[in-house]
Amino acid sequence: MINRRHIRVKVMQSVYAMLQSHNDDLVKEEKFLKDSILKMYDLYVLNLQLLVELQKLASKKIALSKKKILATKEDLKPNTKFIDNKLINAIATSVSVESYLALNNLKNWELNDEYVKIIFEELLQSDLYKNYISSETTTFKDDKEFVIAVFKEIIAPNSKLADYFEDTMISWVDDIPFVNTWVVKTLGKQKEKSVFTIGALYKDTDDEEFVSNLFRKTVLKHTEYEKDIEEKTPNWESDRIAEIDMILIKMALTEFLNFPSIPTKVTINEYIEISKDYSTSKSSYFINGVLDKISKDFKANNKIVKIGRGLL
Repeated sequence: MINRRHIRVKVMQSVYAMLQSHNDDLVKEEKFLKDSILKMYDLYVLNLQLLVELQKLASKKIALSKKKILATKEDLKPNTKFIDNKLINAIATSVSVESYLALNNLKNWELNDEYVKIIFEELLQSDLYKNYISSETTTFKDDKEFVIAVFKEIIAPNSKLADYFEDTMISWVDDIPFVNTWVVKTLGKQKEKSVFTIGALYKDTDDEEFVSNLFRKTVLKHTEYEKDIEEKTPNWESDRIAEIDMILIKMALTEFLNFPSIPTKVTINEYIEISKDYSTSKSSYFINGVLDKISKDFKANNKIVKIGRGLL
């Protein structure tokens, strides 16, 4: 499921896009934001289905080998450990995976099967695969460990696959690391003989509402927040502050004032960490200093009201 940090990243990107385009259609931009998050879910399911497609390709190659005119003993009695992999079979027979693919018309691997072949060839050449099929043990634990290793060592690092994802959906560039972690966690949680189900997109309704509320309130109040920022940066003109830094500070101010259950320190730390990935090398120090000053001012003027002990 999407976590709060990645939600903040998606909101940051949408606020930036809206301010850059000078578009004031809040409803349209919010819909774009929600669609972007849903598309991230597509990426998650496609990665899981890729494992199934690899198994299907292996099965087809075995079937073709058996039909050879001069079939070898190995062709006639192939090693079927990969196509019998219990975890991949659980994904292949998952109603939730199948339903999601059908409902959203996700035919990526059918239309672009060359990427399945690229991954498959790399898999066949790997020691990981050779050691797996040569092992005599056939436990679910072994199958799961193998599948997780395949994803982490072969699928996730593949540059051609990453390029394909980027070409398919530009927003996936930032989603890939998060989705890869999500896939590994999903695979790791699967238990033997349990029905495989895809994870929920949001943890709960609070997280889903957090997306809309953070986006709307930041956009609607962003000019007002500029006054607070200017007061705490007297030696800086607004056009000298990196645009991403300004947006991250404004989002943090939104959390200070509108989300009583989120501790102020958590908000500051979250935006400092995001700035390290999306802004300049000095941005984290700048953002930390500005937010620290503003939070102290807001507290002194009773603008920040947090619910619960230790939330300030």
